This record gives sequence, C-alpha cells and structure tokens, in this order.
Amino acid sequence: MKAASRVRADRRTRIGATVLALAATASLTVGAPSYASAHSPEDTPAPRTTSPFTGQSAPQNPVLAVKFDNARHARPHTGLDRADLVYVEKVEGGMSRLMGVYSSKLPKAVGPVRSARESDIELLRQFGRPALAYSGVRSALQKVLRNSPLHARSQGRVPGAYFRHGGRPAPHNLFVHPEALLRSAPRADRPADVGFRFGPAPAGGARTAARTVRYAAASHTFRWSRRQGRWLASFDGAPARGTSGRQLGARTIVIQYVNMRPSRFKDVNGAATPYIETVGRGRATVLRDGKRYATRWQRPTADGGTTFTRPNGEPMPFAPGQVWMVYADRR
Repeated sequence: MKAASRVRADRRTRIGATVLALAATASLTVGAPSYASAHSPEDTPAPRTTSPFTGQSAPQNPVLAVKFDNARHARPHTGLDRADLVYVEKVEGGMSRLMGVYSSKLPKAVGPVRSARESDIELLRQFGRPALAYSGVRSALQKVLRNSPLHARSQGRVPGAYFRHGGRPAPHNLFVHPEALLRSAPRADRPADVGFRFGPAPAGGARTAARTVRYAAASHTFRWSRRQGRWLASFDGAPARGTSGRQLGARTIVIQYVNMRPSRFKDVNGAATPYIETVGRGRATVLRDGKRYATRWQRPTADGGTTFTRPNGEPMPFAPGQVWMVYADRR
C-alpha cells in the first residue's frame, strides 16, 4: 500500500524523479514527473527527462495508447517497435490484441489499429488521462469510453488522424498518425510514475531459453538472444516482425497472471469479451538477461500504478528500454 500511495503522490504533486534508497536496490531508478499537457507535441517542445516507462532519457510527450490488431493478416506491425510499452491482451475466441503506449517516440504512423475493450479503461487509468487511438467499439461500450477519464479518439471521431493502407486487406488496413491524434487531445497527460523500477539485474533468477504464453487461439513466445541482448517475440509460432523486417522483442518481458473473466459486452458474433482485471495482486514472472524471476504484482486502485516485488519484498528492477507486459490466465 505504501508503494501505491507513493505512485499516487507522484502524480498529484508532479515532483521530479525519485531513487529508491534501499541498500540492495540503491541503483534502481524511476523516471519522469507528471506534466499536464495543454498543447500539441508540435506547439511545445517535450521536456526531456528519465522516462518512467523505459528508465531511459527521452522526450516526455503526452501519453498515447494505440490498440493494435494481431491477427495473422495484420502482421507485420508498423511502429510497434517504437512504443515505450507493449501490452498483450486476450480477446474473444482466445485470440490476442496488442496495445502500444507511446511517449518517448512518436512515429509518423502506427498500426494496424483495431477496436478497444472495456478493461482497457481500467488498464490505462494508471497513466492518468492518456489519449487512446482505436478503430471503434460497439455502441453500448462507446458511451462507457466517452464517460471515462481517457481522451478516447476513435477513427469516427477524428477521421483526419487515420488512413487506410492500400496494400492490406480490410479490416487490417487502418493506421493512425500519432501527432495528428494528439492534436485532438491537447490535455492528454504526460508520463508519470506507474510503479516500474529500472536497474541492474538482481542476484538469483533461473536460466531460461524461452517462455510461451498461450490463449485458446494464439501463442506468444519470447526467446532469449544472447547476441542481441533481448527477448525475441514470436506470434503463433512465427517470428513477430515490424515492417522494417526486424524481429520485435525487448530486454524485459513481464508475464502477469490475472483474472480474465467474461465482461458484460459481447462481440458481433455473441462471444463474451474477456475483462482483464489489472487491479489487485498476484504472481508474475519477469524475464530479463536470459533469466526468469518469480515476482509478485500489486495494484490496489485503478488510479495507481503496478509494483513488482521479489520474494524478499524488494522491487524487481527492469532492464532499461522497451517493456512488454503479457497477460496470462491466473493459475
């Protein structure tokens, strides 16, 4: 609870970065303070400081979350490799969608973009009031999104920020221009502490070559590359690549075990949409530096961040750089 209170205090007071002064974690770092954004990225230069999302020095643009299609015909992805954070979520039929969270870098275009889900609201509240890019939702959920703290900006609301890619089949051909979308949400929040800590790998951990998270109709494998110093991602047994041809992946992969119950909404075929419960506590596995670490996650309230701790109660440090958060069914 103390860690969660500190997260909320960081956002309320908008103070600078803090350093944990624990003897065993003296080198752990947390990033930037929170800033209220009243201008578009082009109007005001983004302040540069340590990102609370990556632990690296970077411009702190307003936070933008983008829902990505992850069907086979949606690949390769554009701009996902430029996200600060990548979330892997289960959707109807046991398939998966992705969410990229951007601040440090704003690519010219990202996609393909697909629809949002009810639990995205709970997930994104830890970022304050970020902007959300998505293709649309069913009418019943549209009102919920409109009344949420998010700056929800669908294709229907900001058509000028989106475009169709002529070389891809519909519905896997919708893309968004991040800067254009953020201009429609001038009050989207800049990054704040969401509970992550960055620093050298702790002692212990178990050597691990690969780890896979499966849903009923999708699989996500992360294989350690010593040469590249990161975990390389594969979707459904094939390397996950960006449009540049480079395989997607990150230095830190967090497998977070959560409840994924049926939500009150269904898709067009009548299948219940999973509601991913990201408030609470439970087990997690952190992959970094070719090892896996058993950890615990905790997020007491929706407006607070998520902390990850080792069995001894000390924070689990992530490797600086892009972080992937992969939701898995609680066991």
